[in-house]
Amino acid sequence: MTAITIEDLRELARRRLPRALFDYVDGGAHDETTLEANREDLRRIAFRPRVLVDVGERSLETELLGAKQALPLVLAPAGNAGMLSRRGEIAAARAAEKAGIPFCLSTMSIVSMEDVAAGTSRPFWFQLYVMRDRGLTRSLVERAQAAGASALVFTADLPVSGQRDRDLRNGFTVPPRLTPANLLDVLRHPRWIVDVLLGPRITFANLADSSAGGSDIVSVARHVALNFDPSITWRDIEWVRSIWRGPLIVKGILSPEDARLAAQSGADGVVVSNHGGRQLDGAPSTISVLPAIADAVGDRLTVIFDGGIRRGTDVLKALALGADACMIGRAFLYGLAAIGEAGVARSIEILKTEMDTSLALLGRRSIAELDRNCVATER
Repeated sequence: MTAITIEDLRELARRRLPRALFDYVDGGAHDETTLEANREDLRRIAFRPRVLVDVGERSLETELLGAKQALPLVLAPAGNAGMLSRRGEIAAARAAEKAGIPFCLSTMSIVSMEDVAAGTSRPFWFQLYVMRDRGLTRSLVERAQAAGASALVFTADLPVSGQRDRDLRNGFTVPPRLTPANLLDVLRHPRWIVDVLLGPRITFANLADSSAGGSDIVSVARHVALNFDPSITWRDIEWVRSIWRGPLIVKGILSPEDARLAAQSGADGVVVSNHGGRQLDGAPSTISVLPAIADAVGDRLTVIFDGGIRRGTDVLKALALGADACMIGRAFLYGLAAIGEAGVARSIEILKTEMDTSLALLGRRSIAELDRNCVATER
């Protein structure tokens, strides 16, 4: 099967992964209404193209946090990416490096930040969960600094983990619920078994030394689940700002009020995100709140959009409504699960081609020319 679209990569990923793992990537919280709204609200936005414009020369280049990059994309942080493909985080980081865009490593990665740094030549971003153990949190920040991370992404929307019904049904829990049905399903995916299960040891490598109960993935996951801190506040942003040297981005912003507080707390940017619909079901779609947030802080903060990107046209819509760049999560994870590093590269190339073609058809020569005159939010 030739992957022409992100949906093609999704189908390839569905075939290759055990169902529990595919549903972990693909699913959202509760009834998945927010997950669906992220996509549906992007679809509702119509373009307002101009014609007879010279678009013979076009550019998708941009500048983000003071660094030039080839495309207005960032590979979003994703826990367990290394369970989709062997050493998956390194594969994704290499694909991002070749494409000239940032890769953001999750705290809950299977490959450690030090190994990602050793396996690539381009600085990566690091996504931080603040733990009850502030000594552990400080250690993660210091390790990211030492590993050469060029930006720190503070995830603010996970004081507790949202309930994902697909994961509960499939036994993808802590600890995992093993049944004859899901064990049989795993055995039906020999390519994944050889690539991942028979590969390097699977654990949350950034946190493997933090759990007194052991360094295996179940022990570490149980320890981390008990250490998510529901008491984090804006003071913790200020504390992280005081120990981190470099750009600080707050991820999980859905209101202008919180965006302003992020600016006041020392952040350099925000990610307009509802965690891909994986936390609070019933939260607004990210595209619906983006314009108000961009209006509130766009002159003070870098604004990154996250949620529902499956087409290059989705990226252009978000940029037109005030984003400086877009994070892609599932879009690249489907590629990673399908064919490893080549799949991630293919997902980026698909979006790049769609962005370039659509930019020309809009009558624009660069992403800098995208503004609200390019879109009509009501059909």
